[in-house]
Amino acid sequence: MSDATIPQAPTPSRALILGSTSRYRQELLSRLGIPFNTDSPNVDETPQAGERPADLARRLALAKAREVAQRHPQAVVIGSDQVADLHGEPLGKPGTHERAVAQLRRMRGQTVVFQTAVAVVCQASGYEQVDLAPVAVVFRNLGDAEIEHYLRTEQPYDCAGSAKSEGLGIALLERIDNDDPTALVGLPLIRTCRMIRAAGVPVL
Repeated sequence: MSDATIPQAPTPSRALILGSTSRYRQELLSRLGIPFNTDSPNVDETPQAGERPADLARRLALAKAREVAQRHPQAVVIGSDQVADLHGEPLGKPGTHERAVAQLRRMRGQTVVFQTAVAVVCQASGYEQVDLAPVAVVFRNLGDAEIEHYLRTEQPYDCAGSAKSEGLGIALLERIDNDDPTALVGLPLIRTCRMIRAAGVPVL
């Protein structure tokens, strides 16, 4: 009988689910080349009284991951949320042109911190973690005509803070300060990679 060690079969990784139907987050996660499914979380996103934007983003990201994980207990589930933080006031998705105009008028010439949170949950293994990737964005002192042209062109009404930095929205900005270039788009991939690896999903 040979003394050679019989190689062990690799432990299969857990299925990966993105707890979001956001096309921006799906596009970001697709960059990793890992198969994943999506499921829409049913979570009330209303801020609590006195809740800071960073705390709101963390709470909602974890709530989304937990809610989807209840339906997929064996899977590794990613939840994420982003809140625009204007001097401690949360700014969500405008939804309409009028609200987007009002948001950008308030944000011009200001530093806005986009609080992007990501949570990873696996019920079967008991793994649960949430992290925050703040991105400080300095807006130009925009004129009303620039705001109107931008909104009519890009229509970013489903984006927190009414701006899409990955598109024409970059022209609204003076500077971006962060440690993860994907965080501003909606899913901080550096943190996400670290967390799903720890939860049992190999990235490389």
